Amino acid sequence: MGEVRIKTSIYNAMDEALARRGRIRPDEIRKYEADAMIDTGAIRTVIPTFVLEQLGLEIRGKRVAEYADGRKDSVGVSEPIIINIMGRDTLEEALVLGDEVLIGQTVLEKLDLLVDCANNRLIPNPAHPDQPVSKVK
Repeated sequence: MGEVRIKTSIYNAMDEALARRGRIRPDEIRKYEADAMIDTGAIRTVIPTFVLEQLGLEIRGKRVAEYADGRKDSVGVSEPIIINIMGRDTLEEALVLGDEVLIGQTVLEKLDLLVDCANNRLIPNPAHPDQPVSKVK
């Protein structure tokens, strides 16, 4: 499989909540536009420190990240963010490390998006092309 990248908007979720409540204007919501890499081997989303700072967020705790080579490291986890891909959005927290935005499996699952390996692109689940559908029991 080749590299899959997608235009992704990342918003400060606390700003978005304040805007919905009329406490700040919608144009005051801090956001970051990324050409994010889809990482099907990762569970969580990753944002670099400079994105965290641009969004005006803080580290809210630590999590253990395991790298592809087996190394483990304690890394920061962000305050809440909203990730919007292809008009579908979800609330998430992100690991803070590296130098680019990586989208992992949790976001793909919540947004009901699939990787089309043959064409190196991201697509809505053909069973739910108009909106994400979450499975529950």
